[in-house]
Amino acid sequence: MSQPLADAVRSLMDRARTDLAELVAFPSVADPRQFPVEECEKAARWVADAFAAEGLTGIRFLDTPDGTQSVYGELPGPEGAPTVLLYSHYDVQPPLDESAWLSPAFELTERDGRWYGRGAADCKGNILMHLTALRALRQVYGDAYPVGLKIIVEGSEEQGTGGLERYAEAHPELLAADAIVIGDTGNFAAGLPTVTASLRGMTAIEVGITTLAGNLHSGAFGGAAPDALQTLVRILASLHDEHGDVAVDGLAADQTWEGVQYPEEQFRADAKVLDGVALTGTGTVADRLWARPSLTVLGIDAPPVIGATSSVQAAAKALVSLRVPPGTDPAAAQRALVAHLEARTPLGAHLTVERQGNGAPFLADTTGPAYEAMGEAMQAAFGTPMVASGEGGSIPLCNTLRTLYPQAEIVLIGVEEPTTQIHAVNESVDPLELERMALTEALFLRRYAELRSA
Repeated sequence: MSQPLADAVRSLMDRARTDLAELVAFPSVADPRQFPVEECEKAARWVADAFAAEGLTGIRFLDTPDGTQSVYGELPGPEGAPTVLLYSHYDVQPPLDESAWLSPAFELTERDGRWYGRGAADCKGNILMHLTALRALRQVYGDAYPVGLKIIVEGSEEQGTGGLERYAEAHPELLAADAIVIGDTGNFAAGLPTVTASLRGMTAIEVGITTLAGNLHSGAFGGAAPDALQTLVRILASLHDEHGDVAVDGLAADQTWEGVQYPEEQFRADAKVLDGVALTGTGTVADRLWARPSLTVLGIDAPPVIGATSSVQAAAKALVSLRVPPGTDPAAAQRALVAHLEARTPLGAHLTVERQGNGAPFLADTTGPAYEAMGEAMQAAFGTPMVASGEGGSIPLCNTLRTLYPQAEIVLIGVEEPTTQIHAVNESVDPLELERMALTEALFLRRYAELRSA
């Protein structure tokens, strides 16, 4: 390990905390129905200024087709050096129930050695990982980076609206690189250096059921009048078998994961499963998370308990998310899901389905020099060998980049270890993880340049 780089990263951690606090303070939720679009614009400007200060040139805002902005910058490297693209995103999930946060969602707060705030890990913490790595390299070696650099920081990843994917497809030369570091995942466990080698794809549908022209009194008509909410619940229950495995006709749900395993007790602790509650599904935890499909009912339109009337419901709707592993076509999976629902709609109820977009799964090739360099960097930074794990989430951009740049190696890393609680209340980042991952990236950039020039 380069001790000067390690010392430089450590000396930069106070600055990283200050910067992360500034960035977290922008409620940059890319949904103008929830937060003003100006907050995203402020976050984008902050990101642009921060990377410009580290010597990147050509900083500009890309107006993507979904109405949001991505931040782009670049800096040529030494003659013959490879080019590395660093990715992250500045938009965040909404805070959900702000009263459930132990400290304000958009105010970075240190508690029990962790830094809390929406986006502290996903993904503003990863932006600081990139920045701290570059700052350390400049502090130790001067302004000349060992590789050519490109940065792209997206503005709508959490909304899944695909703006950056469409922009990249229309400007295929823009993000071309020899290696692409996606800063939007994390270690399998804190202190265990991990590359994410597999991502599930995803699709979603809105399912509507209508049975009556209007609501009816449950005393006068209940028992014979077809209830749309009951019908919807019945249909949704058919999506899983008695063990909790996905039971959609034509959709395989028996695949296995051959890589690093996820001990059940560790998963129960990470997921905060209540005592006495069983996990869903069969097979290993890794099988269920990384090798098989999963179905989640994300929301139901139905009367809330408070204020509900004694009525048979005429209509109900649900949003259903389907995640699929590598090897499964999300469009075909969506068709299977719709056909399953159509075949199981009882009582002649009127079924409507609104299909949403699809994101393909991703499987990395881990045999190239970028993975060799990352393995050496992680070993040096953490003192333990790198492992490869899967990730149940989806990053559709990965497949767009693979299609556009088939020769580029795509490496997924980040600060989002399981206890960060991304997408939930009380999201946080472990500053030690941020420090070690920033060091990892700095070491990687130097070692990758050496391997490519050898």
